Amino acid sequence: MADDHGDLARRLEALVEEYVSGEISRAAILVLAAEEWRQAGQPAHALVCFQRAVDDGGEVSVDPRAGIADTLFELERPDEARQVIETIRNEGGVTATTALTVAETLVAYGDLRQAHLWATEGAHRAVRDSGEHTALLRTRYRIRVDLGLPEDELDALLDASR
Repeated sequence: MADDHGDLARRLEALVEEYVSGEISRAAILVLAAEEWRQAGQPAHALVCFQRAVDDGGEVSVDPRAGIADTLFELERPDEARQVIETIRNEGGVTATTALTVAETLVAYGDLRQAHLWATEGAHRAVRDSGEHTALLRTRYRIRVDLGLPEDELDALLDASR
């Protein structure tokens, strides 16, 4: 399977070289290529694609820097990953999907407190009753339980969305 992911990643990167415009941005194609490189077990290649997506600046559903941070954790470079996450936070304008991605990354690498903050912030930003809102509420709930924190008003929204 890794060969299939690697092949698809190469084809997506080749597509970007010839791509002028369409319904999807070059940056979004680069993010797809990065994810395929990760599936192929090639995080260094993924990091390059994520950075190219950032440099391209095209429209994407999730800030490619969230993928950079996740990949840096995977490459055992946690300090750099946390710096990228802090940069995303400091620049503001974080979308709900980016907040969810960062929260999930932080959970995966054991930083539940920061993950809870990201999920909470994302839940507040998300469109109520959207898929992202529900996903953020569920992620936040699991983190809150793991941290042993008391229920709050956002937990009540999760109950109402079921």
